Amino acid sequence: MQNSLFGEAESPNAKPARKSSRDIAPIAADPEWVALAAALPAHLRLGTSSWNYPGWNGLMWDGEYSETNLSRYGLTAYSKHPLMRTVSIDRSFYRPLNVAQFAQHAAQVGPDFRFVVKAPSLITDALVRDESGRGMRPNTHFLNAEEALQMFAEPALEGLGQKLGALVFQISPLPGAWLAQMPKLIDRLHNLLRAIPNLKHSAPDGVIAVEVRDPQWLTPQLVNALRDTGATYCMGLHAKMPPITEQLPILRALWPGPLVCRWNLNPIHGAFGYEDARDAYEPYDKMIDPDPETRAALVRVITGTAGAGQNVFITLSNKAEGSAPLSVLELARAIRLNTLVNGNM
Repeated sequence: MQNSLFGEAESPNAKPARKSSRDIAPIAADPEWVALAAALPAHLRLGTSSWNYPGWNGLMWDGEYSETNLSRYGLTAYSKHPLMRTVSIDRSFYRPLNVAQFAQHAAQVGPDFRFVVKAPSLITDALVRDESGRGMRPNTHFLNAEEALQMFAEPALEGLGQKLGALVFQISPLPGAWLAQMPKLIDRLHNLLRAIPNLKHSAPDGVIAVEVRDPQWLTPQLVNALRDTGATYCMGLHAKMPPITEQLPILRALWPGPLVCRWNLNPIHGAFGYEDARDAYEPYDKMIDPDPETRAALVRVITGTAGAGQNVFITLSNKAEGSAPLSVLELARAIRLNTLVNGNM
């Protein structure tokens, strides 16, 4: 009778209800984060791949929020973290965003924040895929220069303005038979890059970057296409690609220039290990598989590039080590230590 009159008694072990307010409360900044941020160069920007993870409660958010709520309203809280000065907008890979959607993101962050934005798969995937990711048929929109401009570059530039950091064309793995056609495909990519206007007028820090998932792309012809169009190579840390040391020659060939890097997946899971990493790491609230070797190699590239006064954009995925915010923290610590020991920045 008491329960029916006054409501059911709350279990002492019950979790707090998820908050539905648009006001996402950021976690209070740890003094160490503030000190690390102050020690890093202004043109080095660290961040994560997306930001809509409820498991980051206590790392990014001061409370439990739904994934939907974080996706819509969590960006302001994310940007208040002292170490988070960029973020990768990954949802644009699955469906193109319009000017208003980009502008909404830009309105949630301060003037110093910069976005890394992935081009739609409609442009960067050679195949049309089903829901499981299996290729069904060739994609007639693949590397279409006009659509890349109208569907991606122009809306992102207009919506984000000076807050645009990098437009990333992440080219999905090619069908095996296509790997023998690299010269033709690089010519097509070259035409696409040539169609995109200079970003510097509206986005002074803006850069166009190409990320690939087949090492066969890494040729002098690709270097020429990137150099000719003022684009750069996005270093993708993923099991489908060789380690950092084997990707560095293409960056050296483009030097001097900015660094764009996306640390995507821990190599222990293999080339097709996204689902395995997701299952092992959710809810992404702790480091599960630290990768100090990759981190140390990345620190050397970051310090060398930033030390020369070039812009650096680094985004980290939860699938890299288990928790992207903690990966950012460990990377910042390693950069700071390298600076203290070697004085590179």
